[in-house]
Amino acid sequence: MTLALHCRCGQVKGIVATDRAYVRATCYCRDCQAYARHLGQPGLMDAHGGTDIVAMNPLAVRFTAGEEHIAGLCLRKGGLYRWYAECCRTPLGNTPHDGRTAYVGMVTACLAPAAEVDAAFGPAGRVVLNTDSALGDVSGTPVAFVLGGARIATGILGAKLRRQPPSLFFNPSGQTLRTAYPLSSGERDAVGLETG
Repeated sequence: MTLALHCRCGQVKGIVATDRAYVRATCYCRDCQAYARHLGQPGLMDAHGGTDIVAMNPLAVRFTAGEEHIAGLCLRKGGLYRWYAECCRTPLGNTPHDGRTAYVGMVTACLAPAAEVDAAFGPAGRVVLNTDSALGDVSGTPVAFVLGGARIATGILGAKLRRQPPSLFFNPSGQTLRTAYPLSSGERDAVGLETG
């Protein structure tokens, strides 16, 4: 099964193969919250500051239009690359700095329709991360967290053993295809991140 991927204005389009997903999770970390504030679009976080993502193998994602509109940023040195459609500031996905790691956390804001996202990956909130940073009371999911982490680790290890080459936002040598700029100290202050 595949799902449509698109930015809010429709210039960036693609498809996601659901069979390569690792786990759906809601992340409440300060960085995800700062990223959503930086993009400035409503509806990117739930009521407690959580971002709904689906962790998957990057081979699951294929862009079919608008790749020239994809931009990236990094909130802190060594942090995740956060990729988005610069045309309308829709978040797309998060990746490690190392393009050889077979992981992308696709933000469900770019996947549609919502009912199909739920049918493919289960409902949001079954796995939650970083609840200490939530903007309210959010119960942890320790068993689901461990099982989801194991699925991610198994997928990454399997791709490494198969010698899966970098893809999606990276070239075959693992370098980014686009510049992922770091936030300036002023931008970091504006979204509530400590500078340094």
